[in-house]
Amino acid sequence: MMAEDRRLRAVVALAQAMASAHTPREFWRAAALGACDALSGSFAALSVWERELGRLKVLVNAGERAPGEDEFPESETYPVNRFPEITEFLHERWAGGGEPDAWVETVDGPATPGHGYCHQRVAALRRRRRGCCVVAPIVLHGRAWGELYVARPIGSPVFDRDDADFATVLASVVAAGIAQSERLEEVRRLAFTDPLTGLANRRAVDIRLDEALERQRQDGSVVSLVVCDLNGLKRVNDTHGHAVGDRLLERFGSVLSLCGAMLPGTLAARLGGDEFCLVTVGPAADDVVRVADELCVRAGELELGEGVACGVASTGDPIGQVRSARRLFRLADAAQYRAKAAHSPKPVVAGRDGTVLRLADAPPRAQHERRSFRGVRPEDDQEPWSEP
Repeated sequence: MMAEDRRLRAVVALAQAMASAHTPREFWRAAALGACDALSGSFAALSVWERELGRLKVLVNAGERAPGEDEFPESETYPVNRFPEITEFLHERWAGGGEPDAWVETVDGPATPGHGYCHQRVAALRRRRRGCCVVAPIVLHGRAWGELYVARPIGSPVFDRDDADFATVLASVVAAGIAQSERLEEVRRLAFTDPLTGLANRRAVDIRLDEALERQRQDGSVVSLVVCDLNGLKRVNDTHGHAVGDRLLERFGSVLSLCGAMLPGTLAARLGGDEFCLVTVGPAADDVVRVADELCVRAGELELGEGVACGVASTGDPIGQVRSARRLFRLADAAQYRAKAAHSPKPVVAGRDGTVLRLADAPPRAQHERRSFRGVRPEDDQEPWSEP
């Protein structure tokens, strides 16, 4: 009874640890360590079966690692032909309606009857000075997802049938956690992704800019914002229909993504309607301007489109102190408005065009003019620019 209580507490602790993880790595580590503790092991690993590549990839090594075992290995993989149970036992055993179950290996061979695929695992146990292991398949959505592996050192009690059964339970708990994590990731993706283009949305931009400016305050990193407005979308919608207009938006989104990839770590986003942006942290202002220029050239080559009006604001240029994302947006918006009004084929850059800074602090008032820079009035900005 005491053993059952302990195992129930271990299952609850495992589920709670996985639920509190904020990143995939934290989740993998929590799953491996929780299973290791529940089974009184010294080491645990979580691996995923990459079917398309025909290999088992180790996601995390937790606990007492042997020399050469990294906690989060980048390239620790095992071809499934060396572990036939991955394709045979892990799948075929329960494909006809049975339930997957765990098995035990020792340095002397299989401890669970009916498992003859031990040679590679036995060699690994000996090489890493471990006495035994229990291997439990992780099944997700009715398919083998990967495996949970827990080991004990030489001299420790060998896992028995009860341990193997409990490992099967733990693997099912891990599978449930993975399913929940995938659902949360899908919710997160939907919350921060534009559904038409697949780019980031305005919510994601706001978060990235806030984080970027905090980093800029800490270490002086250059933060740049490129705002662009796709020209001619209304004409395309009116002439060819909204389905064609949507395709134009999608094609421009692909161009924006391609150009953003030229600057490491850049976020490409659709702000809404015909408005898009790039957010960069680190690259010099001149590099950002060069990419913005390339973006204008490529956008001008899109069929049915009329190019883009592009504005750039970067803390690497003389634009004054930028205390908030709102200020950087106002400057980039003013530069973009200037580019649109002048029908400029190239980006207009705040701090390099004499009118942009004044325009940012005194946006157009007329009803037919472009919106007052995202609804922020100059008297609300609290970051006026004072020219020398």
